[in-house]
Amino acid sequence: MSQSLITTNKQRVAGAADDSPQQYLTFSLGGEVFALGILNVKEIIEFGKITEIPMMPAFIRGVINLRGAVVPVIDLSARFGGAASAVSRRTCIVIVELGNGEDRQDLGVIVDAVNEVLEIPRADIEPPPTFGAKIRADFIQGMGKVNGTFVIILNVERVLSTEEITLLAGMSSETSSEEQ
Repeated sequence: MSQSLITTNKQRVAGAADDSPQQYLTFSLGGEVFALGILNVKEIIEFGKITEIPMMPAFIRGVINLRGAVVPVIDLSARFGGAASAVSRRTCIVIVELGNGEDRQDLGVIVDAVNEVLEIPRADIEPPPTFGAKIRADFIQGMGKVNGTFVIILNVERVLSTEEITLLAGMSSETSSEEQ
């Protein structure tokens, strides 16, 4: 196959995806319903033993061993500026893959409960609100209309920005070393 034919096929597939409904994993967190693009979700695991790491920001709960790989776990509730998530029977960890090419990183995200996978047509996604949301506006990709209610679609690259998390982790370790 020639390179131009491959490129044309990729463009056709990308163009078709623009109008088609997107799939999102919906989950509950602090009484609100949020959604993540399904393409970022690798798996959902039962909440288990998390190894805490000293001198990390409050929203980094620690790390887990996922089939031999060390995966950082983020508490979304604390990341959004709230209290740490209370662990219940339905609490899970959603494993999300970020990055592109060789620079891919898995992160675990603690959620109160996983709900379902929904298809939300692009026409039913409104731009993020400029005010009134309980979380930072740059964390919101859009507001999906589902059965007359809104689902907050998260901008996974912003919420779980490894650069920002690394920067915050560096600041918290500097703060604790200054306190000593």
